[in-house]
Amino acid sequence: MSRHQDRNKGGKASGRGSNNSRSKSQARGNAPIKKAAPQSGRASVRTSGKGGIRLNKYIANSGICSRREADMYISTGQVSVNGEIINEMGYKVNLDDDVRFDGRRINPEAKAYVLLNKPKGFSVTTSNSKGMTVMDLVAPATKSRIQPVGRLGRNATGLILFTNDEKMMQKLTNSKVGMPRLFHIELDKNLKAEDLDKIKKGLTVQGKKYEVEDISYVDGAPKKEVGLKIRNIGSGIIRTIFEHLEYQVVRVDCVTLGPLTKKDLPRGKYKHLSQQEINNLMML
Repeated sequence: MSRHQDRNKGGKASGRGSNNSRSKSQARGNAPIKKAAPQSGRASVRTSGKGGIRLNKYIANSGICSRREADMYISTGQVSVNGEIINEMGYKVNLDDDVRFDGRRINPEAKAYVLLNKPKGFSVTTSNSKGMTVMDLVAPATKSRIQPVGRLGRNATGLILFTNDEKMMQKLTNSKVGMPRLFHIELDKNLKAEDLDKIKKGLTVQGKKYEVEDISYVDGAPKKEVGLKIRNIGSGIIRTIFEHLEYQVVRVDCVTLGPLTKKDLPRGKYKHLSQQEINNLMML
């Protein structure tokens, strides 16, 4: 038996008055796991999670308040993430989480307002499974996650607005306020005067009332070309109205969107709105 083995067999006192023998080294990873220290009365801190941005930073970046103030609002239950009240300091979120402060959704990205003159053949959707979409056309415009306000058919052309400003989006898509849009429409045949009057007064199709802001013939053009102003954010209402009266829609072009026009904006191109244009939209 070696001297090393003999020492292990008999055990060695710690030298501190204890009768316990130390039969195994505590060096190099063999030390017993220390018990966690008791937590203080402060809120527990979540240092990791599914997200990558601390909640207080997300709130501060949105312009609501400072990070320190955000911690106070979080602790008092005024902040929710994906419908759940969060009051943990250090909680982390993703950019696409639904974060709400006092019930209102907030966004930490810079506000962006982009106007596109849409060409034919592009779907107005944020889905990647719909072939060519308008999002492909405005992708270089900004790193902010903008969305289209309203709809245009794949073969329709003209103005469409993109933004990540939730307040503006809610205002412009509100059924009572809406966003007035003027369309240049071409039909397969001349529109009868009596049918124009019916549209102007409002039509009921399958029990649903369809109303327009205004409708008139286009000056200097055949009677099959009309200008139609609506506040509805979709363009499906146009085909519904004319097909009910037995006309086929050949072409749809959105020429104005509220106070915005296509002036100096070629088909397929986009521009960022000026501050004055943004202010004009918010005044609708």
